[in-house]
This record gives sequence, structure tokens and C-alpha cells, in this order.
Amino acid sequence: MRLGLFSGSFDPPHIGHQMAMTCALATAKLDKLLLVPYFKHPVGKRLTDYEHRLAMCKLAVEPFVRGEGSDLERRFGSESRTLRTVQEIYGRHMAQEVVLIIGADLVRERERWYGYRELAKMVEFCVIGRAGQGGEVPVPNVSSTEIRGRVARGESIEGLVAASVREYIAEHRLYLDTQDP
Repeated sequence: MRLGLFSGSFDPPHIGHQMAMTCALATAKLDKLLLVPYFKHPVGKRLTDYEHRLAMCKLAVEPFVRGEGSDLERRFGSESRTLRTVQEIYGRHMAQEVVLIIGADLVRERERWYGYRELAKMVEFCVIGRAGQGGEVPVPNVSSTEIRGRVARGESIEGLVAASVREYIAEHRLYLDTQDP
């Protein structure tokens, strides 16, 4: 099995993430793609409750037959480390090959990641472009920070997130008190 791993804060997952999933599934010959929200951000960034982010990831991945929102990082109970997640995937025999899906904005910093040398031997990278960053396939200029700010200001997020994610945010009254810089 060739498995794609797409992890991040996903606070919330948005249309850019969904387009990245589409690109990865279409170009990287994946049998399955896991959308994995960080349990805790590796640099201590404040995140919305994990259960909400996981639920939104599961909603965002629904249109993808080969996609799954995964709670894989919950078992660690500490900050997320991509190497540890990949080791867990191989340890559980979930895949013979892992393709790590990353944004072009992360290419330059990945060598500073925890255990990068070992990680680079274990995965293939699928680089997805972000606005102003280039990459193999560009996606729209949408950010979770912008979405949280729009919700806090009472502005529409229609077209920026899946309808099911937008409804979840409204139902659970998420991001109303966002204090992002």
C-alpha cells in the first residue's frame, strides 16, 4: 500500500487543503490518504480543541473515496513529530510506502525538523504549491488564520471551507473569540 500522509494544524481545514489532497491523490499514485491533525503543535502554537479539529478533518475528507481523517497522533499525547507519525504508520503495517504531503513553504525548513535525516529516508515528498511559494501544483491563497479572523468578525467563509466544515464551525461556535495576530 502506498499511503499519503498530510498532517498539520487544520484549524480549520479549508478548500486549499482539499485541493492539495486532490492533487496528491491524482499525481502521487496513492492508494490511501490520511488527513492527520496535530495533537499538539510542535512549536507550541495555540490550537482549537483537538476533537473539533479532528471532526472537521473527517468532514473535509468525506468527498475523497481514498481519504480518511485520522486520529493517529492522539496516541502520542505530546507535540507532533512527523518522524514519530511515520514510524507509527510503518509499525502498524499501514503502508509499504509513505508519501509525505507538504506545502512548498515547508521545503526550506524541513531539514530543521526533528529527525529529518531519518525521515527523508523513510518517505517520498509530494510538494504542493502555496501562494507565492511555487511547488509542483499551486493551490488557492486561503489560510486558516484568515478563516478564523473572518468568523471572529462575523464575515462569510463560504467558498473557503467545505459546506460541512462551515456548518460545523457555526454549530459549535468556533473561532468567535479568535485573537490571532
